Amino acid sequence: MGARIYSRGRRRPKPTEGFLSHLLDPIDRLTETIYSVLILLTFTLAFRIFHLEAAEPVSVEYVTDLFAGALLATITWGVIDGIVYVLTSVLERGEKHRLLWHIQAADSREEAAEAVAGELGFILEPITSDTQRTELYHDILDHLRDSEAQPIRLKREDFTGALACVFVAVIAVLPALLPFIIVRNDPALAIRLSNVGSFAVLFYAGYEWGKYTEINPWKTGLGLVAVGMLLAAIAIPFGG
Repeated sequence: MGARIYSRGRRRPKPTEGFLSHLLDPIDRLTETIYSVLILLTFTLAFRIFHLEAAEPVSVEYVTDLFAGALLATITWGVIDGIVYVLTSVLERGEKHRLLWHIQAADSREEAAEAVAGELGFILEPITSDTQRTELYHDILDHLRDSEAQPIRLKREDFTGALACVFVAVIAVLPALLPFIIVRNDPALAIRLSNVGSFAVLFYAGYEWGKYTEINPWKTGLGLVAVGMLLAAIAIPFGG
């Protein structure tokens, strides 16, 4: 399991949105949740397959080690994702310098407008007509022709976003980790409750995403659970 790649601009949150919305946009929160839950599922499902179905009994100490290993793995990948978040934020700003260079070095106005379209087209295409986009591209072009690139530097938002990655990674798996503390003397029950907690978090994340995108929340939640089960099934045979 590896860190995800960020490859798009980040949406500015509305003033009425929650605290995390000002640190990570909805897609980043959703993907962080999915990754964290899948990491834990590969631990618990593999444990169930290779240990609970074996003849030898499982000790409480082994369950404690599983809890510690799963938590540390989640935190580790949260930190890695946070570092990738900072790095990609800087690289994205550098990519805008490349756009400005293409615009100012273009041989024709049409070529420069195509460069703008390549950067903004995927955002505007679903909500504008061809004519509207063309006019907008040329308006932007007029403003950027004589612009000067700003220095690329780290921003406070890069670091707060990175910390939010770690925070979301840990919060997302807490419901699935609690059974290892509450019923640690019954490994089989702890594993079952943990898996239920993991899939419940996936459903909740999908449900909230469905509300955000105005897609059927129930279908989105159940669909994300199905995807999570599939990805976990793929990850376990290959070592997670």
